[in-house]
Amino acid sequence: MASVSVRLGERSYIIALEKSLERLPRELKRLDLGTEAAVITNSKVRSFFGKRVANSLKKSDLNAKFLLVPDSEKAKSLKEAMRLLASLSRMDGKGKRLCVVALGGGVVGDLGGFAASAYRRGIPYIQIPTTLLAQVDSSIGGKVAVDLPEGKNLVGSFYQPKLVYSDISFLKNLSDRDFASGLAEVIKYAVITDPALFGYLERNRQKILNRDLFALLEIVRKCARIKAKIVSKDEREKRSIRTVLNYGHTIGHAIEAAQGYSSAYSHGEAIGLGMIAAARISQRLGIFSARDLSRIEKLIGDFGLPVNLGKTSVGKIMRSLSYDKKFIHGINRFVLPVSIGKVVIREGIPESVVREEIERL
Repeated sequence: MASVSVRLGERSYIIALEKSLERLPRELKRLDLGTEAAVITNSKVRSFFGKRVANSLKKSDLNAKFLLVPDSEKAKSLKEAMRLLASLSRMDGKGKRLCVVALGGGVVGDLGGFAASAYRRGIPYIQIPTTLLAQVDSSIGGKVAVDLPEGKNLVGSFYQPKLVYSDISFLKNLSDRDFASGLAEVIKYAVITDPALFGYLERNRQKILNRDLFALLEIVRKCARIKAKIVSKDEREKRSIRTVLNYGHTIGHAIEAAQGYSSAYSHGEAIGLGMIAAARISQRLGIFSARDLSRIEKLIGDFGLPVNLGKTSVGKIMRSLSYDKKFIHGINRFVLPVSIGKVVIREGIPESVVREEIERL
């Protein structure tokens, strides 16, 4: 159907946007990834898509072995990573060439990519994202990591996949909560760089919630293009170009860590709350209008995401913020909207302002 290119010299790859797995064997043969494929996934995703993916790998002359991980953020741990690395070593041997297939959402993609980056100092891997959040965001760009109790994604690296293969039809199988979680990242892209996408989301809310394939393809394609363009310019976040992708993530990640990565808030739900808090901070600093703040809050709520934070320790959130990788030499750094489609990076936001806006949630 369509392809988006991530241009990184010898590390370049394509994001294939399809409505089936028909094109996958051809892409895998072109890449010549190896002889053995470690398919990292969870039991739920395997039950939905495992047989179809295994058949595609077989057509590509890849022997597939499924390595199952828990279906939660807690899978992104050093313990799970070590278990996967041990499994990869048992698959290895004379005359064998290993690759990793990360089949699942953001957790599987981050964990699978991290394992691929660490084993033998790096083996090839591909992403087959099965959630909206993964298709529009986490599968693209090569950020791979696991969590520590102190904070999210504190152990990781930049390691690009050889291919991202997004089958839009997979999104029909998502729960309403998981689907809404992905929409938080779509809203993020609209706020940081694309007012037309924001308007599209406002006008086509019901089509999107009904999972109209054309509407889904439109938003996945737009978001993939935005992220590919940003990553191509600033792969390792050295020029502050890629930093804008962290809108909503500073407080959002702290909410997840404060909850112990439990099911109380999904990643997208936490990011939605983080976007509201950042927009309120921006409005309070006088650089964002009350009208645009209201539009953001309304759109987040209209897509079934929480706009208020339940009973949570503000102290724990503030402590988690202090571990955030986006802090520079102990000084906080936030991505703040100045209009729908434009953001700025501000450092040294008064702690009292941050705390008060978290309390307001």
